[in-house]
Order: sequence, then C-alpha cells, then structure tokens
Amino acid sequence: MARRYHAQVTDKNKIHLPVHHVSAFAHPYWPVITSEAPEEIRFYQWGLIPFFIKDLPSALKIRNQTANCIGEEAFEKPSFRMPIRQHRCLVPVSGFYEWRTEGKAKYPYFIYGAHHETLSLAGVYDYWKDPTSGDTLATFSIVTCKANNLLSKIHNEKKRMPLILRAEDEKLWLNPEAEKEEILSLVKPLDDEALSAHTISKLITDKKQNSNTEDVYKPFEYPELQLLDM
Repeated sequence: MARRYHAQVTDKNKIHLPVHHVSAFAHPYWPVITSEAPEEIRFYQWGLIPFFIKDLPSALKIRNQTANCIGEEAFEKPSFRMPIRQHRCLVPVSGFYEWRTEGKAKYPYFIYGAHHETLSLAGVYDYWKDPTSGDTLATFSIVTCKANNLLSKIHNEKKRMPLILRAEDEKLWLNPEAEKEEILSLVKPLDDEALSAHTISKLITDKKQNSNTEDVYKPFEYPELQLLDM
C-alpha cells in the first residue's frame, strides 16, 4: 500500500493485518488516504459520525446509518455535505462482497479488480469530539454510485455499487480545491471490464464459524444459478 499510494503509515501502533471479511457494523479501523494528508496512511473507523452530533448515544446510533454515502446526494445530506466538500479520502480494498437475490434465495459474490489490483473506493470522513471524554474519533463512509452492468446483475435489488475511482481520478478526488461539479463528475460506475466476480459459499453468514479467513472468498458454484444464467 505504501508503494501504491506513495504514502507511509505514521501510527505504527495501527499496522494493519490482512482482513478477509468484516462487516461495516463492526466499525473496524481501516487504512485511508485523506485529502488533508495524502502522504500518510491513516486508520479511521468505518461509520461516519458527523461533527455536529451532541452526545455519545447519538454518535453510536448514527454510525450504523452512515457506512455508505449516496454520492449523487452527498452535497444535500446534512451528515455528508461538509465532508464531501472538505474531507474526501481513498479507501483501499482488494475486493468487496455483494448479494444477488433470486426469488427467496440470496447468493453472495466476491467482486475484485480484473487484474487483482488494489481498488480505491471513494470515501468521505469527519472528526467528532466526545463531549464527555474529550476524545476525538476519526470516522469515514464509503461513497456509492449507480451500478454498472456487472453489479446490476449481482446487486440486483438496489443496483448500487461502491464508487471505485480510476487511478487517474484519485488526485482530483483528494484535491481540497476541487469544485462541486468536478467531484460530481467522478460519481459514476467503473467500467464492467475493470472488475471480475464470482459466487462464494455462505460461510460469509455462518455465525458458528470465523468468516475472516481466506476461505470466505474462494469460488463456490450454485447449480441453480448456472441454469438461470444460461
């Protein structure tokens, strides 16, 4: 990651171990590259807490609602309109998970770069100060956009996908001087051919087993889906 983003980890106490699967509702710390310090790899918590939240119970509640930020609406939403203007970041991942619905059944997929490269998800972040403890929490949300053809087939109910930035657009996303129109011009789906995907087993939802293993994203076939896709 340091080579990919020309950035360095500054907090050695938060060296990131490989993560194979994690839920947004676990609010993990994740490496991000921010617009205010693009030369650093920082670790912010997933689930944005807006700066204006008054107390800890409200902060813990809203972060369960802000794992994602609808890119097309970010400039109008109270929780995101300041971050989308001033606090944008890159969220590096090797892939992500989505569910396909067919009737009453759901099938999990792993989606990743066509060449297994690191993907830069677009993010926004904010800082919230706990009035009781005085501690400041740095949190982020992943920006979403309309799904491309591949993700429309997989995430076939909401037809949304993470906003994945092309390498040539990362600098503009991090530019604190970028105008609203420039930012909105980036809120568009990545080309289908830039991504690959395959079905995986339902280990991802097995509460009796640890899903944070390499096995979670191994290909797994569902014969009934093969018939549907013929």
